[in-house]
Amino acid sequence: MKAVIQRVTEASVTVDGKLCGRIGRGFAVLLGINRDDTEQEARVLVKKLAALRICDDANGVMNLSLPDSCADGETPSMLVVSQFTLYADTRRGNRPSYIAAASPEQARPLYEFFVAELRRAGIRVETGIFQADMKVALVNDGPVTIIIDTDDLKAPRRGGSAGPGEGGALPCL
Repeated sequence: MKAVIQRVTEASVTVDGKLCGRIGRGFAVLLGINRDDTEQEARVLVKKLAALRICDDANGVMNLSLPDSCADGETPSMLVVSQFTLYADTRRGNRPSYIAAASPEQARPLYEFFVAELRRAGIRVETGIFQADMKVALVNDGPVTIIIDTDDLKAPRRGGSAGPGEGGALPCL
């Protein structure tokens, strides 16, 4: 699975001019499902999203998860929109291939499982309509945009050296 996560002050999705889902402060999540994905990838991604520390603390440092950043009584919110185009292969020619994307018959139950797992984790989830022509509007807060690919989460960390902010230097290009 691939997810593009945007920290937002507000986000909404409409279909045929009708509002389907709307959130205030939270995450807008564009979710792509690969033909090899299973419920295990969905569980891993839900766990990662619920704990992802990209919300500001009192000092303005991205140090809080979405649930931890909520005021008392506020429920963390995500707008989740299916987006098979995240699996576009553009290596050849100018017309992307979507062969790696799951078929709608495979993707729909995994998308619904993903949404249900987020809700089980205590997240208020709004959605679009699967396979519909959706219009997504959002105000990116920061801007903060993170991409998570569950295939990358399975791989060992690269290089073993510290990254920026961890005592490591950026390589010269």
